[in-house]
Amino acid sequence: MTGSTAKSSFAGKVALVAGASRGIGAVTARAFADVGAAVVLAARDGKALGAVAKSIESAGGRVLALPIDIRDAAAVEKLVQQTLDTFGRLDMAFNNATDGPPPAPLADVDPDDFARGIHTNIIGTFLGMKYQIAAMLQSGGGAIVNMASRAGLNGVANLSAYVAGKAGIIGLSKVAALDYADRGIRVNVVAPGPILTHHLDRAGIDAQRQAAAATPMRRIGRPEEVAAAVLWLCSDQASFITGAIIPIDGGQYAGLKPPSMFQPGKSAD
Repeated sequence: MTGSTAKSSFAGKVALVAGASRGIGAVTARAFADVGAAVVLAARDGKALGAVAKSIESAGGRVLALPIDIRDAAAVEKLVQQTLDTFGRLDMAFNNATDGPPPAPLADVDPDDFARGIHTNIIGTFLGMKYQIAAMLQSGGGAIVNMASRAGLNGVANLSAYVAGKAGIIGLSKVAALDYADRGIRVNVVAPGPILTHHLDRAGIDAQRQAAAATPMRRIGRPEEVAAAVLWLCSDQASFITGAIIPIDGGQYAGLKPPSMFQPGKSAD
């Protein structure tokens, strides 16, 4: 999108970002504000959420920050109602919150930890859409983007709760897309691969190099690249797209690209 096209798509509209306290969620919230949308921020970490809100306000954006647990139905319903009370409408939502146990073989995962991952990913996304859709219908439609992962498209060892949760989000999103396709609401999914968020940053340079080597592009992605995809899916330019899953993974979902045996430009003879 050009700057003028982006501004025309988002001027006067309202976007809700769940899981907005850091990483991809925070970057996407700022991106919505940069193109003229009012932004509602939600996450459990109120202090981090406040810092994101302050950065948006200091840049001249309109923002409402509400610390909540997206697994709580009453809290999510109240979040959407406060959005309507403050800004009068809801046009876009990015359901980005996630949780789950640390990596471990399936039989070693604590059942309560597994349930937490499923509850946050699947039930949290369901609750978000349930109340967001009801609000969007009041103003004639809208666009929702849900955060999955490449791990929701292909299994990853030792990540049973995460993979199951993200795969569930994909299935849930397809159903929502079909349910509301003829009522003006579009629902799509982004499925990132390795992105340089705080998790990968903390893992260190060796982990980042390994993640980059595992992608056909031989690099890791940036949160801004995911944010750009989310905004495009919410824009008028994506008006005929619903039920889509967009991998943002440097080519990983396409298949394997082993390291080249030959130097670029050299003959294979």
